[in-house]
Amino acid sequence: MDWSQNLIWFDGKFLGIEWHLWKIIGWAGNAVFFSRFFVQWYATEKHKRVVVPSSFWWLSLIGSLLLLSYGLYRQDSVFIFAYLFTWIPYIRNLIIAHRHAKAHRTCLGCGSESPPGARFCPECGVKVDTEANPAIPT
Repeated sequence: MDWSQNLIWFDGKFLGIEWHLWKIIGWAGNAVFFSRFFVQWYATEKHKRVVVPSSFWWLSLIGSLLLLSYGLYRQDSVFIFAYLFTWIPYIRNLIIAHRHAKAHRTCLGCGSESPPGARFCPECGVKVDTEANPAIPT
């Protein structure tokens, strides 16, 4: 075997790691949690401002739950404590994002999205119908 194969297969193990179901769950949790970085980076570059999309919070929630389950399996108090309460702000941010998206209204004049609380459409200037949009205070 040459040196490159020794990097992949070391002591007869892939990457030198003894793989089993819980090891895969732990690595999957790391991969999902780390992927948040790329999601936020892409969204921020796309909008040219700092943006935290809902997918970021979903990846945070799924990754931390996978890592918590791995920590529980290992009975590792550091892992357990690190991920035991992280789901609280992730779920709260998902709820806030859902409510915010639900509060947006479609303009009857041009069909564009009007932000919550807007009295006039930012695209065409048509007055937003507060009767059809009860979430907007009058």
